[in-house]
Amino acid sequence: MSSGIIGKLMAISYGKANWRVKRSSRFGRKEAEALAIQALTFIAGDGERLGRFLAATGIGPSEIRAAAREPGFLGGLLDYVASDERLIADFASEAGLDPADVERGRAMLVGSPWERDIP
Repeated sequence: MSSGIIGKLMAISYGKANWRVKRSSRFGRKEAEALAIQALTFIAGDGERLGRFLAATGIGPSEIRAAAREPGFLGGLLDYVASDERLIADFASEAGLDPADVERGRAMLVGSPWERDIP
């Protein structure tokens, strides 16, 4: 049994919306979106992390709520987290997750990375 997000019951808090997401043996879209929202909350909880995220994405502080409602934002957020091993480790540690769950969630929302055939 995985010690990560799968198989756990975890409270997710985002704005005024609070809900509990039951983790099953299948990592579905709903779980991936909940993970991304949790990652956004983690990033926004630290000014330095948030500043790096905003600089990398070009989103202004006043635009983040609107951007979060755009299709592809949550997948892009997990793409951003997955691109930095230290960020993955810090997020997973603070949230009590398996770092591999970030990649599982990213793959669910944006698909698997394309692999070039190498002769």
